[in-house]
Amino acid sequence: MVLTTVTDGIARGVDSVTGAVSEAFFEPVIRLGVTGLARSGKTVFITSLVANLLDRGRMPGLSAVSSGAISAAYLRPQPDDTIPRFPFEANLEALTGANPRWPVATATVSELRLSLRVQPQGLLGAVSGPRTVHLDIVDYPGEWLLDLGLMDKTYAQWSEDTLTKMEVRPDTSAFLTMAGEVAADTKLDEPQAEALAHAFTDTLHIARKAGFSDCSPGRFLLPGELKGSPALTFAPLPPLDAPKRGSLYREFERRYEAYKSLIVKPFFRDHFSRIDRQIVLVDALGAIHNGPRALADLRQTMRDLLGAFRPGKNSFLSALLGRRVDKILFAATKADHIHHSQHSQLTAIMEALVTDARRRADFAGAQTAAMSIAALRATVEEERTHQGKALQMVRGTLLDTGKEAAFHPGDLPADPSVLLSPAQAGDPAWLDGDWQAMSFAPAKLSLRAGDGPPHIRLDRAVEFLIGDRLR
Repeated sequence: MVLTTVTDGIARGVDSVTGAVSEAFFEPVIRLGVTGLARSGKTVFITSLVANLLDRGRMPGLSAVSSGAISAAYLRPQPDDTIPRFPFEANLEALTGANPRWPVATATVSELRLSLRVQPQGLLGAVSGPRTVHLDIVDYPGEWLLDLGLMDKTYAQWSEDTLTKMEVRPDTSAFLTMAGEVAADTKLDEPQAEALAHAFTDTLHIARKAGFSDCSPGRFLLPGELKGSPALTFAPLPPLDAPKRGSLYREFERRYEAYKSLIVKPFFRDHFSRIDRQIVLVDALGAIHNGPRALADLRQTMRDLLGAFRPGKNSFLSALLGRRVDKILFAATKADHIHHSQHSQLTAIMEALVTDARRRADFAGAQTAAMSIAALRATVEEERTHQGKALQMVRGTLLDTGKEAAFHPGDLPADPSVLLSPAQAGDPAWLDGDWQAMSFAPAKLSLRAGDGPPHIRLDRAVEFLIGDRLR
């Protein structure tokens, strides 16, 4: 057993050295992690990103495009044969077909390799030929990333934190009553355990629908093949001193630890720890629409998300010691749902939401940025006069009715503290009225040859994330 472990370790070390040398001197690889919480547009982002790198007519903000350094881009087989391939072609057809629709969101890890033929610029480019840079896009649910925060918590600590959060969330009273009345120190009763787990899972779904961001454990929402397994059959319980062996409390504690060791740790080891650039997509507009408590929850979630990263500068030995994420972009999505005159306000709100998280990352040596984007533009802008005042609006096809409508969601404040202060105070609603959000269907597109789908600042996002590796 010991010999096998040592042999496996040596083999992994040799593979890591080989991979490091190959990437450094022949065909470098950029592993870009793409994650986002519910309704942030992760699937659309990846689809539009790849489409716009294949047909680069709308990417002038990417310096490797404007300089002509990228001469070709093409999809290649991904290096990880055990990970599902991101369904790019099917998603692009859904977005650009005769009857466009939003593609089905992915509920597990997937990957796609896009290879770029790049001519180095400057003195190096004058003496060397073009090289191939592989962009490996790793798609994973943000809910799974939040699970990494469980690694430093005991079952008792997690239970206390979760029960406290549930006190201000909607429709949790039934579960809180059930958890408070259960005899947790009595012998495990499996039907009772399942009832508690199902009731707890229901509260997570309700919280996510209401716009709350931190809905972990993430596999309770996206169980996949683990549905019904003991590792997903536990729930938070009030503290209990010296619980008996074989009791409900002790079994939930054991299953919580199994969740961490059998589900969370393998995800970190096999996927997350290998990422060196990361974008976190955030539906900030949706959180604002859902009220101060949802916005406060999003702010705390941003802090927790960064705690899951290992930010810092990479070195030649990173492949041996474990990659560190050296660039992180926090992107507020759906910028096309508001007029461009309010994009600066949305960016400022996004920056304020992640201030604490960015400070921690910057201190560790990682570069971070915040911006507002729309990976696929679904609206057009127009101006109308209302009560003698010019009103800046967006117009698109409503998702629920299929009818076209012009919409003014309200004015975002220039000072983010106008929103963050009531959020921090835990106010149940905005004092100055609600900010409205609408759901738009993708617009019908007529693309010229060489153009990818229309977007807002996707090229600038890509420039920050990987532009330095394409020179």
